[in-house]
Amino acid sequence: MKIINGFDNVSEEFKGAVATIGNFDGVHLGHQQIFRKIVQEARQYQSKAVVITFDPHPKSILHPEKRPFYLLTTVEEKLKLIESLEIDAVMLIPFSLEFSKTTAKDFVCGILWEQLRIRKIFIGHDYTFGRGKEGSEEFLARFGKKLGFQVDVTNAVKVGEIIISSTRIRNSICEGDVKTAGALLGRPYNVKGRVTGGYQRGTELGFPTANLDPEKELLPPEGVYAVLAERMGSRYQGVLNIGRNPTFDNEKQTVELHILDFSEDLYGEELEIFFVDRIREEIRFDSPESLANQIRQDVAQARALLNPLFP
Repeated sequence: MKIINGFDNVSEEFKGAVATIGNFDGVHLGHQQIFRKIVQEARQYQSKAVVITFDPHPKSILHPEKRPFYLLTTVEEKLKLIESLEIDAVMLIPFSLEFSKTTAKDFVCGILWEQLRIRKIFIGHDYTFGRGKEGSEEFLARFGKKLGFQVDVTNAVKVGEIIISSTRIRNSICEGDVKTAGALLGRPYNVKGRVTGGYQRGTELGFPTANLDPEKELLPPEGVYAVLAERMGSRYQGVLNIGRNPTFDNEKQTVELHILDFSEDLYGEELEIFFVDRIREEIRFDSPESLANQIRQDVAQARALLNPLFP
């Protein structure tokens, strides 16, 4: 997959592309449906499937007062996920306050038509673009007739009765409902982190933990989670605690991972965590022994949740 940085001087091989435009944070099941459609159409036309997206996310520029603004995927993750869906190229447009003043007409004429000469464009059912969000399905259809490209609008995708959206997934994670978030993403929500030094209390309790420094701001609320941990290409079952260890009166929030049936030193390594389900909220215990008993129950529950993922 080729990365086109900016929108000037697009090479001839991408002229006549079948394209889509959006933020695509999370590359969730709804996004994936659009990508499959543009790949299918591009192959029929013997052209290229091109995804047009932005970095940074427009909301972080247009509404800096809304902090934190959580992203489901880093730019690197988003590009990797898009590439896995057989997209030929991603046009990565730097988003700024200046660029936000671009009219929908200038975007369509200057980028979609002059640079890409798009054959067809797919958009989500609720997507708008351009200054003042003036770019819409009707707007694109009108210019498509003038310039000679087709427009296709993809309807909302549901899991059960839930309409999939990046916002809905973010809210699920913030509520601790990582199981629903994973169902909407089409995979467990993931966070990478480097193992740092900790208090060693897990080892003292008989459950050694790796203290993680997560790279993403978006974490589920404090509690205990059944997770998968990936290390050097191998996946392990684990229990993750996000919290302040109230039994020991900690003030600083920590992210601590206990990998089941594992005893190697992980200090300094980078691990990737995949949230499968929430086990319980974090609570204070009257003694370390009571906490250890609860952890044994947590481990048993995690095994029951995770064993089906290891056929």
